Amino acid sequence: MNVNELLTDSYGRLPDLVRSAVEGLTPEQLRWAPADGANTIGWLVWHLARIQDLQIADVLDEDQIYVAGDWGARFGLKSDASDHGYGHTPAQVAGVHPESDRALVEYYDAVHARTLAYLGGLSAEDLDRVVDENWDPPVTLGVRLISVDDDCKEHAGQANYVRGLLP
Repeated sequence: MNVNELLTDSYGRLPDLVRSAVEGLTPEQLRWAPADGANTIGWLVWHLARIQDLQIADVLDEDQIYVAGDWGARFGLKSDASDHGYGHTPAQVAGVHPESDRALVEYYDAVHARTLAYLGGLSAEDLDRVVDENWDPPVTLGVRLISVDDDCKEHAGQANYVRGLLP
């Protein structure tokens, strides 16, 4: 198995996790939190898509799909490239209002399609390229891609868990 197949397989598991978390839920269910200050299903899936979009856009040196496609309005937000969920307060989490489960799936699908296209063109040597020198040691593309994939799967798992708690 080459690096493209490995990464494509790993990232390829995310769409089913996203769908299982949100499909068939109402906007109210997507905004439901199991406790005060807890993350909602809608926020978790929005955030994982935002992080993947942000990180892939960064390594491609392109605009984020969220901004280029003006997706923010479908989540009750502005299409702000700097709004990705890191450091969100409970009020900001509660302020993410997906208009529907389709909005989350469609945004994630657009991000996922670009991610797969990018992964398909990578070589093993590409993974050693430093993409962030703000860390010690500097972060390579390979480390960044694994980190994003891991983060997305964690949030998808959390969203599926919260779905199981819905009243």
